Amino acid sequence: MFQKAIARTPRWAVVVAVVAAVSAGLAALAVFGASVLPDRLGPPVEEVAIERTIVSNGAFELTVRNTGPDPVTIAQVFVNDSYVTVEGGTDPIDRFGTATLRLDYPWQDGQPYLVSMLTDTGLVIEHEIAAAVATPPVDASAIGRMALLGALIGIVPVLLGMMFLPVLRRASTTATRVLLALTVGLLAFLAIDATIEGFEIAAGVAFGGVAVVVVGAALAFFALAAIDRMPRGGATGPRLALLIATGIGLHNLGEGLAVGSAFAVGELALGTALVVGFAVHNTTEGVAVIAPLTGQPVSLVRLLGLGLIAGAPAMLGTVLGATVTTPALAAFLLGLGIGAIAQVVVQITPLLRGSSGRSLDGPVIGGLAAGVLVMYLTGLLVAA
Repeated sequence: MFQKAIARTPRWAVVVAVVAAVSAGLAALAVFGASVLPDRLGPPVEEVAIERTIVSNGAFELTVRNTGPDPVTIAQVFVNDSYVTVEGGTDPIDRFGTATLRLDYPWQDGQPYLVSMLTDTGLVIEHEIAAAVATPPVDASAIGRMALLGALIGIVPVLLGMMFLPVLRRASTTATRVLLALTVGLLAFLAIDATIEGFEIAAGVAFGGVAVVVVGAALAFFALAAIDRMPRGGATGPRLALLIATGIGLHNLGEGLAVGSAFAVGELALGTALVVGFAVHNTTEGVAVIAPLTGQPVSLVRLLGLGLIAGAPAMLGTVLGATVTTPALAAFLLGLGIGAIAQVVVQITPLLRGSSGRSLDGPVIGGLAAGVLVMYLTGLLVAA
């Protein structure tokens, strides 16, 4: 009778009933389970992360986040062992909460400073300012410059790399496989480099630390897999080029974020060497986008669209980095780029097989090695 009643019940009603029952059970566990746990012994666990540092005229402004389980109260602050007057942060900072501390201190340009925060339990939390430089103001002019810089390091170099398409159309079948292997090498280097950077950024942040990178990567990987729905064995042509452009675009979003955040704290030298370095580095990404298009005609509009998908996110990243970036956001966006690139590599790998059915032969291994080497060498030109 019970099974028949369930069979006659609408599916949505069954789902609602099950979710409600599970939610009620979890709520009961939370209420009654807490009452049987013993009181915790020992001192409070205090952990604080510095999310943003603004250097202004005669003051340091720190945005701190409580990443530990217990409330934190900042009792005193010292700069280079000298007591300073503090505005803000006098109230307890709850778990995952933030507070802004303004430290009145006559800093000197280019000098290093060590900020020591003393909590009301006696714990000392230190933050180093390697070289004090006035933080540039974030106004309409600065945002415009960041957007322009994003276009120069994102859109322009990708479009320049895509100009190699007529040359690559004359390539042989073996040369095409080498080009695809080169693309895999390029993307693999980007993924590994972003993973290392993401883990370094996320090591001390709230909301799970390095798990933020992993979650971002998983979301991007499975989202692209679900959206694309390519047949088993891979795909060629415009669909694969679109997937490559999307993966590179998400990577460039994180790259732009790093540039913008460096500008926000005054650590970015907006010079010719930086722009040229990023241009050379990202031109190879344009070659990767057109790799699947060498065997078929493609319109200029489609090429421009692919270039914008791959390069334009760098503009958004630079603007976000200069305005609202946090370590957690940066780590998550880097994770998105990692997952997207991994999905692209999965789709390209079956296309490396030759007539013998082998994926790893001499030309392919050479292409993979060349891709990694090119990205490494061009990466040396980027000094932000």
